Amino acid sequence: MPALVLSLTPTISAIDQPIWDKLANPDKGKANPFLCWDFLQALEQTGCVGGQTGWQVCHLCATDELGEIAGVVPLYLKSHSMGEYVFDHGWAHAYEQAGGQYYPKLQSAVPFTPVTGARLLAGSVDVKTTLAQGLRQAVQDTGASSVHVTFTEEDDMQILEDSGFARRSDVQYHFLNQGYDDYEAFLASLSSRKRKNLRKERARAQDGIKIARLRGDDLKGEHWDAFYAFYQNTGMRKWGQPYLTREFFEEIHHRMRDQVLLVMASLDGGWIAGALNFIGGNTIYGRYWGCRQHHPGLHFELCYHQAIEAAITMKFARVEAGAQGEHKIARGYVPVQTHSAHFFYDPGMHESVKSYLEQERVLVDQDVMRLDQHTPFRKNAATLSLLRNGD
Repeated sequence: MPALVLSLTPTISAIDQPIWDKLANPDKGKANPFLCWDFLQALEQTGCVGGQTGWQVCHLCATDELGEIAGVVPLYLKSHSMGEYVFDHGWAHAYEQAGGQYYPKLQSAVPFTPVTGARLLAGSVDVKTTLAQGLRQAVQDTGASSVHVTFTEEDDMQILEDSGFARRSDVQYHFLNQGYDDYEAFLASLSSRKRKNLRKERARAQDGIKIARLRGDDLKGEHWDAFYAFYQNTGMRKWGQPYLTREFFEEIHHRMRDQVLLVMASLDGGWIAGALNFIGGNTIYGRYWGCRQHHPGLHFELCYHQAIEAAITMKFARVEAGAQGEHKIARGYVPVQTHSAHFFYDPGMHESVKSYLEQERVLVDQDVMRLDQHTPFRKNAATLSLLRNGD
């Protein structure tokens, strides 16, 4: 194929929205909402990335001989490791103990979003391969120590490995809808003890509480005001400061409200908690939760049970409930492996990390096998086979 010209752009606004979206989500039936131009541009426009956030935008573009964009990679130059959900603090410490400077580093990801998706956004393997090689060159061009491609789908992962990246594996927990007619049918697939536990947990969480699932035109400014207060409260406790601004949620409301499912809880007429989900293709993606007062089991109800019930009602195939959390298993979620790719400019560091990750992957495989033994489903071979292979 003709040679492609690679360049870095400091804003997604320099790339036409239809071009980006066609590359990011060529199959609208399986569209990933976090890869769309609207979501990423809203992060930039509202100051969630750029400026002094430590997420400097530098998306990688591949342009053909006619000046047409043939491929892109969402890419950021970072001065810290926050908001990534693939932890590399140990690597940073080792790198600097050896006399190197770990930051800045390059990160190909959707900021603050541990959701698997394409990262090499192109229509052909050849262009994707050029983009993977371009990421390695970008390390040198920007003076970064390394480049990290996190939560990447398997097709891209293979191309990155072939281009010299090291693979890392981790575990998330997803609900896989096996064609349940309703929530009761899902409960019937669980063991008797687990089924009783979930019924008790949900009854306790809903005691005196009203729950609303809001989407599209049902979403109003009052809901976002309340949810943002909940989000700030949780963000201050978990991260020191929230990543997202109120303006970001305003933009998302205007641009993507049909792809939002906001689950809100009220007590005595006032909102007390909420969980934000996004919808893409046949998947519900659980993202943020927050509250202004504690209520037993309410977190589990809004984040996990309501998402499962909504997925079954809307005939969606899965719920991705975000990063970490073995407690999700008891509530009907199963372990699923995620993958990331890593390249270090320093050959010694790269080989050390690659060797470490090879050993770590063995442990992750063993962990998934262990976790499989603790799912709440009735233990029969057919059920377990469906869950492991279900999409």
